[in-house]
Amino acid sequence: MLTALFFPTWTPKIKGDNSISLLKQVKINGSNHQVMIRGKDKKNQILLFVHGGPGCSEIPYVTKYQDLLEEDFTIVHYDQRASGKSYHFFENYSNLSSELLVTDLLAMTKYVSDLLGKDKVILIGHSFGTYIGLQAVSKVPEMYSAYIGIGQVSDSIDSELDSLNYCISKAEKARNTYDAKKLEKLREDIEKREVLTPRKYIRKYGGAFRLINDNDDYVKGFLFGSEYNLLDVIRYSLGVNYSQKTLLKEQFEKPLPGIVKSIKIPCYFIMGEYDYMTSTKAAKSYFNNLDADKKEFIIYENSAHYPQFEEKEKFAKWMKGL
Repeated sequence: MLTALFFPTWTPKIKGDNSISLLKQVKINGSNHQVMIRGKDKKNQILLFVHGGPGCSEIPYVTKYQDLLEEDFTIVHYDQRASGKSYHFFENYSNLSSELLVTDLLAMTKYVSDLLGKDKVILIGHSFGTYIGLQAVSKVPEMYSAYIGIGQVSDSIDSELDSLNYCISKAEKARNTYDAKKLEKLREDIEKREVLTPRKYIRKYGGAFRLINDNDDYVKGFLFGSEYNLLDVIRYSLGVNYSQKTLLKEQFEKPLPGIVKSIKIPCYFIMGEYDYMTSTKAAKSYFNNLDADKKEFIIYENSAHYPQFEEKEKFAKWMKGL
């Protein structure tokens, strides 16, 4: 048991004289953050990923899906403040906010740029990470060469109602009247910004993933991956609970379309056709009203909320041609 709690963690080595495979704690903006950096050649462009949740580190399972990207990019993942391995048992997180996470992200960008000798990075946000990422690039665009929003957050009410209607429709088609009635009772509370469409129903009816099982990937990453030990899993669980209570309310009350209305760098939204964790329809509405020098809305027709994993070959090929 003690071995499982405290065994040393690492990220697997990558062959190559100029490769990098780094997993370490770095003090960013006054708090220790876990950072994972992987790539075949440190001279390649940097992709800086901002994970979703809130609180849902992607470090435990992401190496399964980014092998193709590692050939052409240096890929940085970090656990956000109070998330995953960046959750510290005796640290005071009473000031946690999206504004603080944006400040952390800007400091993290400077850290990895200086470390790897690059003037700019490509920023990729996933799910809630797009709420943080898009704010960062709008504040300091000169640090970034492009922004890519995967499972892009938009107006939360529009997105949640799309998700609710989808789940009700699927439940009715499956003749599951119990689910349909239970979901319908949530409509008023969702409209009042008090609750989300329960994620267990979105998963049940195919609005979270199609070609992978992200829950299985998480469990296997925690159990068999080298980047997390059991103590880290405990940190992860505590961080998710704390972060979501604090940050989801803020996302509801301060919709992203009212915060970021324009950005000065190329902007790409990549959405799965079947994404109802963050509605593709709502994201398109936001995209249409977002002002950018260059922008593109891309739909992956076989995916839901994880197109970068569900269709990783397609995503890697697109990224290479960016």
